[in-house]
Amino acid sequence: MQQFWDKISTYGKLPEEARLAWERILKERTYDKDAFFLQEGQVPKTVAFVSKGLFSQYFSAENGDTVIKRFFPEGYFVASTSALLMNAPSMFTIKALEPSAVIEYNFYEFKKLTVQFPEIAGFYIRYMELHWIIEKEPLEISFRYDTAKTRYLNFLSSYPRLEARLKQHEIAAYLGVTPTQLSRIRSELS
Repeated sequence: MQQFWDKISTYGKLPEEARLAWERILKERTYDKDAFFLQEGQVPKTVAFVSKGLFSQYFSAENGDTVIKRFFPEGYFVASTSALLMNAPSMFTIKALEPSAVIEYNFYEFKKLTVQFPEIAGFYIRYMELHWIIEKEPLEISFRYDTAKTRYLNFLSSYPRLEARLKQHEIAAYLGVTPTQLSRIRSELS
């Protein structure tokens, strides 16, 4: 639980009353490898902080290809955020790639806390600004205009300890290349 509060404190300080209110809606949970946090078409209700393990967020294209949008290792918050905000079915599946432990909370209960506690609202605003605007815009440009090699180097920079934990096809699905293309890129760089 301390890992969760340490992460929250990187976005700002919470008074004890706000922290206790948030703590009341937190639940520790584990996921086996290949277990689903959320399946495409489900309406999500929860957000989870990954204290141990690894998740991927992906969708299956009509041609059968898997497209990985994001990885969530330790220290990341897992959610289908757009679906939560719209209270709509998710376009994505979120699956544990390793045995994982998380701290979950109901998003709608959390939103009530943002009304009661300005410091929790401040956390939420800072989190969304950083992860949904500042970090996301360069990624969108990169995936549209950068070469596969540059995207791979950006992946290594963004997730420095993740490559060894992933299968080649998972990295390729994230980069939008085939495993064979990824092999060529890796051999060019070595």
